[in-house]
Amino acid sequence: MAAVNTAIAIMKRTGTTMRNELHHLQPLAFLRLQSWLSPIFPTGSYSYSHGLEWAVETEHVHDRTSLVDWLAADLRYGSGRNEAIFFSTAWSCAADDDRAKLLEVAELAAAFRGTAEFALESAQQGSACRATLSQVWCDPLLEWLWEALSDRDVPSAAAVVLGIRSAQQGVPLVVALPAFLQSYIANLVTAGVRLIPLGQTDGQFAIAALEDAVLATSAFASSAGLEDLGSAGFMVDLASMAHETQYTRLFRS
Repeated sequence: MAAVNTAIAIMKRTGTTMRNELHHLQPLAFLRLQSWLSPIFPTGSYSYSHGLEWAVETEHVHDRTSLVDWLAADLRYGSGRNEAIFFSTAWSCAADDDRAKLLEVAELAAAFRGTAEFALESAQQGSACRATLSQVWCDPLLEWLWEALSDRDVPSAAAVVLGIRSAQQGVPLVVALPAFLQSYIANLVTAGVRLIPLGQTDGQFAIAALEDAVLATSAFASSAGLEDLGSAGFMVDLASMAHETQYTRLFRS
């Protein structure tokens, strides 16, 4: 009960902070954040299920309830949690213009992948995101990082790219991070709608049911550091490994 009350208190404080920060959020910055997290932003995220395809094939995920449980566990304890930490630390480094720490974060984010499919998913989406941003909303810090990583033959992660760009655009972390996680989850819910299958309304119910997990993970990651990285989402990693040899596949992960 104490843990539940603590989580509720954190989310209430986060909501108050978010309302305060929204007063300072410029309309142009908000529009751009919406563009970068839109389903039509060309990162190729629609082609990845993050292991969910195998989970549906084996009936670990078979309806809306099990889909929500699977995604909430990933968000709170698995790779979603780590993506939130990478986004948050990249945002902070960009805000402070700490390039040495930013390079460390980017390199760790590229290496911190449990499976070959997750590595491909991260590298492909990060590269596509950076390429589009450089053409339409170019940013010197992001281009510097891209060149530094290219010299080391290290791919960029989408969480790091978007964390940097959000900070450079003046989007407060308390707004940018939940929006990023909501986009992350919405993409996987869309995959679940197609795979299980579910109706579109059930998909929206699932997204609504995951709001608390999004806010709680955002609140945690906002004050977390690289030392807090870790995953207990073993089934998600196993699902990704098994997906590599799955006979029939619609998705790339």
